[in-house]
Amino acid sequence: MTTPEATGLATVGAATALLDAYRPGSARFFASPTRTLLAHGVQAEIGHDERPLTTRVAQTLAAASPVGGRGPIVLGAVPFDQRERAALVVPEAAGWGPPLSADPLIALAAPEPAATAWDIRPVPAPEAYGAGVTEAVRRMRAGTLDKVVLARTLELRSAEPPDIPVLLQRLARRDPQGYTFAVPGVRAGSTLIGASPELLVSRSGRNVLANPLAGSAKRSTDLAEDVRRATGLLESEKDLHEHAVVVAAVRAALAPLCETLEVPERPTLVCTAAMWHLSTTVTGTLPAQDPASALELACALHPTPAVCGTPTATARRTIADLEPFDRGLYTGMVGWGDADGDGEWVVTIRCAEADADTLRLYAGAGIVAASSPEAEIAETEAKFRTFLHAVAGRS
Repeated sequence: MTTPEATGLATVGAATALLDAYRPGSARFFASPTRTLLAHGVQAEIGHDERPLTTRVAQTLAAASPVGGRGPIVLGAVPFDQRERAALVVPEAAGWGPPLSADPLIALAAPEPAATAWDIRPVPAPEAYGAGVTEAVRRMRAGTLDKVVLARTLELRSAEPPDIPVLLQRLARRDPQGYTFAVPGVRAGSTLIGASPELLVSRSGRNVLANPLAGSAKRSTDLAEDVRRATGLLESEKDLHEHAVVVAAVRAALAPLCETLEVPERPTLVCTAAMWHLSTTVTGTLPAQDPASALELACALHPTPAVCGTPTATARRTIADLEPFDRGLYTGMVGWGDADGDGEWVVTIRCAEADADTLRLYAGAGIVAASSPEAEIAETEAKFRTFLHAVAGRS
């Protein structure tokens, strides 16, 4: 889908107006480096049954009415386990704008979070998470596993409900070139909100783009130290191996669906306000006949080793053994797709699930044989910074 707002013909304030207009409930917000989207209402829900998700979405879109003067779209989130219920709908109305990064008003200061007394409980506790890392490394050295991504959570509780619009503003204005989202969750009254750095896959016509990230380093406020950390990440044998595993999986999933596929030999760096990441930009061209939709491409890729591990089945079992919570929508995918097959789907990380009095923050780290509990605890602590800054201004 080529749109005027995606070509740089932006109006000052057009994107931030959509951000400012978001209110939790039936609204859904999604911003990417190509566009900003705010949708309202529910024309149709994507049902949950034995049919593949892609079939259910395609059939629902085929029967839906246009949205906002364009063809119908599906918007929302898919869980880590694709067999579970997705939080996807065809909205009644949608407004499209240019990317937030193209709107000069995004540089205005984000609202300050209200002074709130948060009760913070880690699940699992850091020492228990470290023990899980040790066990995962033991399994790798025994030859049963190559990589696994282990996650942990912070549960933040307060007497007041989370101010979701303020959180969204702070996330979007801190990293306007990333992927910011706020959509209703699977459970009634819940909201999935976050700022992911990682594009799983996008499709525009026959053009395919994927941007796997794996291998991370915490940023520093000292410029010289920040550069040293970035350079060290590019030279880290452990992180380069972790990244190569993910890129190989992306290549293997996309190659059968693409007419051409280009995969750079070495990664580059991308950064958010909190983290450096190893990044590879994969580009491809779909066949002219019966090209896969963006959602079909995303489902073929998901879950990549960047959020699960490899071999996938063994990594899933390890996650079930060692993580004391259900991931739900975390490390799934969030985004949109249209009836023509175009769309953008990003990896659901740097996120939280908000309820009436609770924010549940998620962070994970890729564990390989060279991992240490101390390093992986530190990495997850650094990744929590994205959301803690939004919640309380903590860096």
